[in-house]
Amino acid sequence: MSTKHIIYSFALFLGLSTYAQTEAPKNILFIIVDDLRPELPSYGKKHIKAPNLDKLAASSVQFNRAFCNVPVCGASRSSMLTGIRPTPNRFKHYYTRIDEDMPEAITLSGLLKNNGYTTISNGKVSHFSEDMENSWSEVWDPPLEVTWRNYKLPENIENETNKKEVPAFENADVPDDAYFDGQIANKTIEDLKKFKKSGEPFLLFAGFVKPHLPFNAPKKYWEYYKREDIKLPVNKDFPKTAPKRAQNWYEMVAYKDVNVGEDVEEELAKTLIHAYYACVSYVDAQIGRVLETLDELGMRDDTIVVLTSDHGFSLSEHNRWSKHSLFEMELQVPLLIRAPGTTAPAQSNSFAELVDLYPTLIDLIDIEEPYKLDGISLVENLKNPSKITKKTAYSRYIHGDTYLSDTYFYSEWKYKKEGTVLGRMLYDHRTDPLEMENLSKNVGYEKLMDSLSNNINAQWKKLQ
Repeated sequence: MSTKHIIYSFALFLGLSTYAQTEAPKNILFIIVDDLRPELPSYGKKHIKAPNLDKLAASSVQFNRAFCNVPVCGASRSSMLTGIRPTPNRFKHYYTRIDEDMPEAITLSGLLKNNGYTTISNGKVSHFSEDMENSWSEVWDPPLEVTWRNYKLPENIENETNKKEVPAFENADVPDDAYFDGQIANKTIEDLKKFKKSGEPFLLFAGFVKPHLPFNAPKKYWEYYKREDIKLPVNKDFPKTAPKRAQNWYEMVAYKDVNVGEDVEEELAKTLIHAYYACVSYVDAQIGRVLETLDELGMRDDTIVVLTSDHGFSLSEHNRWSKHSLFEMELQVPLLIRAPGTTAPAQSNSFAELVDLYPTLIDLIDIEEPYKLDGISLVENLKNPSKITKKTAYSRYIHGDTYLSDTYFYSEWKYKKEGTVLGRMLYDHRTDPLEMENLSKNVGYEKLMDSLSNNINAQWKKLQ
């Protein structure tokens, strides 16, 4: 056995010994939902039917100002799982892998596995299931029948198989577990029952794939909403003075009747919004089944529950149908944390970032961080939700960086090498919460923007 393996084995032994000599740590059920913006009743969106997430919010600390660190799935999840921020050279794309960008990282799952936890990844947790696979006790994905788009209607399946145009949504009269998310819920429920029997501590991730495109949901969830109630947002036009690079969106154009450079026709736009809402209600039902099982098994009081998303999504806000940009709608995420013995139902207006979840969870279960993490623990906010411990957040995408505060939302894009500013966006959220008037071109804001730009530069300098 090599020296490296001896050291690793000894460290693992110490971790297990510590676990054996102290009170059993809390379990962790981590629910991550793909492309879920805070379109939930507890966030004031009363038109959404999501009773199970509403119930979870009522027993959790809800963070009203939570943001992703990069608005694209692979990079966002990599940052969250490592506790490390994205940089111009790390965690950039949807296809990001931790084992390529930061192979030396000790992920949250790897750390807990080394400390006696059984760690399970169900569904979409990392963008690639095999990424850092050794950090998990088990990695499970629902079986792929045709393609990842998971259509159920014969016409859609045939067109997908033959690489013809397919719609960006599906309304199929099928049971919940016909689609992936129902199967992910089934597997997560099975795991909870096994953990109840074994009594072993666990980190159990349930990675639900809706409301990611295509917006496919069983028919009954479409029927939760009336077509005539679907409205287009007030800020459906792109700000005239915003940089062109903030406008481009490409994911939706892979689907039928959506074309590059053209506005989405109004009736189709309403259908897409309707479909997104149906997907939210569908995934809410699956999460409800999982949480109900947790309660029925008597495991609620010993299990920390986290619910969040990898980023937001624009549903025609700023004439965009995507994430991949630096508007608030695409950066803000829901964040609910229920930690038995620590939290009481409340809402927090302190800022939070996905990079904070790693240090928060290991703080709650009393495991030391393996290296200097870039996020901070939110435990103080869980104990005292009225306390403001963080007043800003930072996000980035490709060559763009964003500084977020309650007052200003500032973004800038630079050339990679020279650092020359190519474009800016500045919104005053006190008067323009929907980000409709870019102030960066207005006289009198130069000094403010230089100050906010310096804040961004100082943030990234810390990471070098």
